[in-house]
Amino acid sequence: MKTALVFGSSGLVGNHLVKLLDKNTIYKKIKLFVRSSPETKDSKIEIIKTDFNNLSNHKEDINGDDCFFCIGTTKKNAPDKDEYRRIEYEIPVEIAKIAKSNSINSFLYVSSGFADPNSSGAYLKNKGEVEKELIKLNFSTLGIMRPSFLVGNRKEKRPGEEIGIFFFKIFSPLLLGPLKKMKPIQSEKVAKVMIKIANENLGKSIFESDEITELALN
Repeated sequence: MKTALVFGSSGLVGNHLVKLLDKNTIYKKIKLFVRSSPETKDSKIEIIKTDFNNLSNHKEDINGDDCFFCIGTTKKNAPDKDEYRRIEYEIPVEIAKIAKSNSINSFLYVSSGFADPNSSGAYLKNKGEVEKELIKLNFSTLGIMRPSFLVGNRKEKRPGEEIGIFFFKIFSPLLLGPLKKMKPIQSEKVAKVMIKIANENLGKSIFESDEITELALN
């Protein structure tokens, strides 16, 4: 039986991920790395209060089989340029490097559709640069998820994203061929496929939104 590590358990994908891992008999333990320490009566879940500014202090904690990274932010929540860069690029790369040094086999990362290290936009650029670093680390199993607009009940409001989802839902039937990856996707499907990738040899590392949707059906 396996131990799962989850970063970003309170987010849209992470919340579904924890629920699915909890039901999955392959996993005996789920480590949640969080800023605060919520109470839990679930014996399968271990809460690890994490200092994300001093991740080296948690090297012993970052140990297990499959590491799931779902942390993300917005410029609204992290208006400082350096803090935004820290959350979107430095933290995932640092955690991945610690995971690799601890011989963790699988690393699953929620990136974004159209992630590109050469993008002029900070969001897509950071995601693309993280992807590049993850590939260099050569994990036994690497799953880079590139979802389009994520559908689900967010704790925070993102008006721009909500408008985008509304229009893409309307025009979704017209998004065919290479445009299929632009269709909105349920966050639970992303979580489901992350677990699938960690436990099956799918022969690739990068999964576009339409591929995630298809894999979630199986």
